[in-house]
Amino acid sequence: MNTSKTTWKFYLRSAEAWKAMLVDCEEARKSIDIEQFIFEPDELGKRFFEVLKKKSKEGVRVRIICDAVGSYSFLNSEAEHELKAEGVEIKFFNPIRPWRIGNFSSWFLRDHRKLLIVDGEIGHTGGVGLEKRMEDWRDTNVRMTGPVVSEMSSVFERMWVVSPERKFFRFKPSFFPEGGFSFITNSPRFRGRYIYHDLLKNIRSAKRYLYITTPYFVPSIRVFSALTKAAKRGVDVRLLLPEASDVKTVDFAAGSYFILALNAGVKIYLYDNNRILHTKTAVADDVWGTIGSANMDSQSLLLNFEGNIRSIDPIFISELRAQFEEDIAELAPLTKEAWMGRSIFRKFLEVITWPIHGIL
Repeated sequence: MNTSKTTWKFYLRSAEAWKAMLVDCEEARKSIDIEQFIFEPDELGKRFFEVLKKKSKEGVRVRIICDAVGSYSFLNSEAEHELKAEGVEIKFFNPIRPWRIGNFSSWFLRDHRKLLIVDGEIGHTGGVGLEKRMEDWRDTNVRMTGPVVSEMSSVFERMWVVSPERKFFRFKPSFFPEGGFSFITNSPRFRGRYIYHDLLKNIRSAKRYLYITTPYFVPSIRVFSALTKAAKRGVDVRLLLPEASDVKTVDFAAGSYFILALNAGVKIYLYDNNRILHTKTAVADDVWGTIGSANMDSQSLLLNFEGNIRSIDPIFISELRAQFEEDIAELAPLTKEAWMGRSIFRKFLEVITWPIHGIL
């Protein structure tokens, strides 16, 4: 799709996104910049590595930033050394070292963004990581061109400069410089949590509907309170969550909110299509939409570095809304009666997650 100078295309499965990313890398003329939380040196990773080595040999500047925890198997691997030998530049953000094990920031404050920028003209972002096991996941990535790509490039450059050691810094916000799109970031600094505050603002201002898809639902008290208050004032609040994600602890934590949400009038849909749901999108009132790496949990919204496309473009928003509606088309909303019927053991596991909600 294209509007004015901005174009976009959504990919709704990880494998579809990878294919498009590889094609763009193959066609790169000047530069390839990758920022990833998970970059595994598995079968998929090797496909990317071969393309990146080839392009580097051709004179294309190739740079990679990976989170040292999310991509721990890539760090100091044979694949890393081979790439560097071919001229690929690689940095790992916030590495864990034996003398820093007790340091809070060694385990949190992660770089969770997913970015691919080619020639400074094409940008990919969303929830898709680079790991073979994610191949059939229901995820959402978007390929962008236009002014917003320069914002994505600016964010990458900033992270490149500060990696690997510096962890407490923030990015300058940019809101709709042209065409109704911006790339907004989140950082652990209170005044740098732009995605968090943008989400709160749009939940609180919603008048008709609010549709959110997230794989991990452990919101802060402020966010959860805003959601329930929106439902109580008549906003059609719908959450699409996985029936079972890839992180069981988070599933129990998410379930601990369900009765409170249902009592407030929030509609919850549990996705179970023999696929992991990993999409991170939200739309409200046909006037605001967002897609990116940020989950609706404390790690993403308060502790990590994240990046989201934010849009007020009506066509972009309508496409995100249509994706949500298609995902829930054959799902029935969760009822209080059905949820109360879960096992005593599950209820116990949900309750004991409350003390750690702030770090999930």
